[in-house]
Amino acid sequence: MRYSEDRLASFRCAQGERRIHIWEPEGSAPRAVILAIHGGMAHGGDYVTPALYFRQHGIATVAYDLCGHQDARRVDIPGFHVFLDDSVQFLQWVKRSYPDVPIYVMGHSMGALIATHLGLGHFAGDAAIKGFILSSPYYVNAIKVSPVLLALSGVLGALVPRMKVPLASLTDMLTHDSTITARHHADERDGIRATEITVRFGNALTHAQQGLAARMPAWSHRLFVVVAGADQLADADAGEAMLKLVPPALLTYQRHAQNYHENFNELNREQIFADILQWMALPA
Repeated sequence: MRYSEDRLASFRCAQGERRIHIWEPEGSAPRAVILAIHGGMAHGGDYVTPALYFRQHGIATVAYDLCGHQDARRVDIPGFHVFLDDSVQFLQWVKRSYPDVPIYVMGHSMGALIATHLGLGHFAGDAAIKGFILSSPYYVNAIKVSPVLLALSGVLGALVPRMKVPLASLTDMLTHDSTITARHHADERDGIRATEITVRFGNALTHAQQGLAARMPAWSHRLFVVVAGADQLADADAGEAMLKLVPPALLTYQRHAQNYHENFNELNREQIFADILQWMALPA
């Protein structure tokens, strides 16, 4: 397995088959399962780093390749709703595969944006879900976009939805860990990690970000969030302001000033994982 998975599986949704990357503790049933949602232009295998840590502590991690991302060089989706609909189907797969096992939803970047929508909507009130864990939530874009392109994006999305959006590569600004950066570049070369997005995909994310702040006070799950202070993709200050709208009793919040975007791949990740494990408060 390329990402040290214990096995691969799949589930069917409206847009077709989705590949699932699975890491499981050896020799015993998991104490909990992490339902992980990856970031934009990435894939489920990117969760290998936290998955290997939590596997050592009796916790399984399962991550599926999101719509438009599976072995794609250019990401395109019909709309943001497919992420939510597919994740609902994935949650049912997790419940069938790990009956009566506590579930934690983990999301990084765009995956954190998806997880937030799920926590406020489809997953709200689900007793099987014991908490949400978010890294660098993509609530507000830190990349400056041309006002002209923003003004034209709606028109372009309707006329040429699959048109490429001009993007500068930020692969070298995701983590200070050079080994993981090299893995990302290899994934890009091999067509596993995307390097381009379409206008339609960009519009979908922009629309998903709009109006989200007004909904945050309605959050009802335990929530652990880690934000990267040196993030070049997600606006850390704006994200922090939105997260502070969550009821304080539910929120455990960390901000690491030196971290780049991928907290779960950063040099201080072991401490972050240990803090998450403690926050989970699972029985021995």
